[in-house]
Amino acid sequence: MPFGEYPYTIDDKGRVVMPPPFREFVEDGMILTRGMEGCLYVFPLASWRRVEEQLEGLPLTDAESRSFVRFFYSGANKARLDNQSRVSIPQTLRSFAALDGDVIVAGAPGRLELWSPPRWEAAISAVQDNPPKPDLLVNFVA
Repeated sequence: MPFGEYPYTIDDKGRVVMPPPFREFVEDGMILTRGMEGCLYVFPLASWRRVEEQLEGLPLTDAESRSFVRFFYSGANKARLDNQSRVSIPQTLRSFAALDGDVIVAGAPGRLELWSPPRWEAAISAVQDNPPKPDLLVNFVA
């Protein structure tokens, strides 16, 4: 399970080095796609297959489901680490996540997240300023 946050820089070709603790997690390939709150999600291929199953299970007759699938799936791109442990991020995804220069690579359950530093700081501050309600965390700490 990937965890931690690492500051890196995107080079002029749109590549970012994958932090060493996350390399094994995505060594067999990955899917990059639009995430929530303006970040990018990076799923290892095995996790992506489970995501696809969930997306396929959404009702085609529901407009909100179709919109979410369109948002999430149309942005998906398959990628692999190169010989220097970099991943290339397509321009459309870099634009969506406002990734230009610095980037935060953060671990999350079953995925990685790529954030612009200002959006990352805002997301972390929002949770700190307004923590989840206790009923959401009832089973979090035993």
